[in-house]
Amino acid sequence: MMGKKRILFVCLGNICRSAAAEAVMKALLERKGLADRYMVDSAGILNYHAGEPADPRMIAAAKVRGYDVTSISRPVLFNDFDDFDIIVGMDDDNVESLMDKTHTDEQRRKIHQMTEFCILMHDTYVPDPYYGGSAGFTHVMDLLEDACEGLLNYLEN
Repeated sequence: MMGKKRILFVCLGNICRSAAAEAVMKALLERKGLADRYMVDSAGILNYHAGEPADPRMIAAAKVRGYDVTSISRPVLFNDFDDFDIIVGMDDDNVESLMDKTHTDEQRRKIHQMTEFCILMHDTYVPDPYYGGSAGFTHVMDLLEDACEGLLNYLEN
């Protein structure tokens, strides 16, 4: 059997969007009986929150839907571009920053934007809810649930 497919979710600080995406994807894989075939992680463009747990508001918004956001923030590392099979940024700036850190076309081909995988929703990016109210966190959860489903379809087909 081949090794596990490795997914890295990336946002700016790795305390809201990417941390929640990691939790949503892990739960989806568990629910579908595919957890043993994947390794899921998250990271941030910046290392500002390195070593910190996710934002309490994101943890709360995820918990309402049954997700447990347990990741600890870390920055994107240069070896991530070789270690992961797919790297998923949450918005245009994340994707651009990721592209700027790559060294090869192979690394660049691994980078995608989260909303590329949306099935039902038509947003062009996952907005950062950090400076907004609870509705922003709820919207992020809607997008992540939709996009994780689409991402899994993409990876399995």
